[in-house]
Amino acid sequence: MGKKEMRMSRLVEIINSRGYIPIKEIAQLLHVSEMTVRRDLAAVEKSGLVKNVNGVLVSNSGNTVQVLDKEYDLLNETQVQNEVKKLIGRFAATMIVPGDCVIFDTGTTTEQIAMAIPPEMDFEALCFTRNTLERLCRLPHVNIALAGGYYYPRTQLFAGEDGVNFIRSIRANKLFISAAGIHEDLGISCANSYEVPIKRAILQSAKQHILVADSSKFGVVRSAYFCDLEDIDIVITDTGLSPEWRNILQERGVTLNQV
Repeated sequence: MGKKEMRMSRLVEIINSRGYIPIKEIAQLLHVSEMTVRRDLAAVEKSGLVKNVNGVLVSNSGNTVQVLDKEYDLLNETQVQNEVKKLIGRFAATMIVPGDCVIFDTGTTTEQIAMAIPPEMDFEALCFTRNTLERLCRLPHVNIALAGGYYYPRTQLFAGEDGVNFIRSIRANKLFISAAGIHEDLGISCANSYEVPIKRAILQSAKQHILVADSSKFGVVRSAYFCDLEDIDIVITDTGLSPEWRNILQERGVTLNQV
């Protein structure tokens, strides 16, 4: 989770919000040297996100890579790729065995996992979102831990310092983590900065990291970076994932399951 990756994510965010910006100006905004910006730019240009035109960084809006800044709303997300998310959720649920301690991240795909767990399953669960909590509460043999904090209605997420500290005190053998953007060079990102401390805490608290995300999230960059592809052990996605991404995951040592 290096400063370089966070700086590169911020660089892309600034360029796409402005359309174009001189290298000298972005160096001042990021409080780094122009040489540092040029080094970062080499990796960002390789990804196709921006172009360097005579010292001016230009947003490459014609590229197939998506840089999204739209506001996330969980209720709206329930209408997006819903059938695919159900398939991912059903497959992920089969990975839970009796006696597991499982962390469920925020989002609609992780909710689908909770919905697909058989009622006789005896396990422990940690969550911090209202939608997943409601699904888990319907299971008679699950012991639930809830990390609390300030409630964010758009994501149905509870977030705060006390909740993060509580997560850090827990140890789990499986984590189902979500993402709004997955990029080869700029890492894995989410829609809201307040999610980042939670996501980093659950990554530290779990032995096995399982990313659940439909194929539309790959090649996308969101502004809130939280980890790299190398921090993930398993990816569960749909059959729409491109051959290029299958190769990337294999090269990074990530196990891929397509459903």
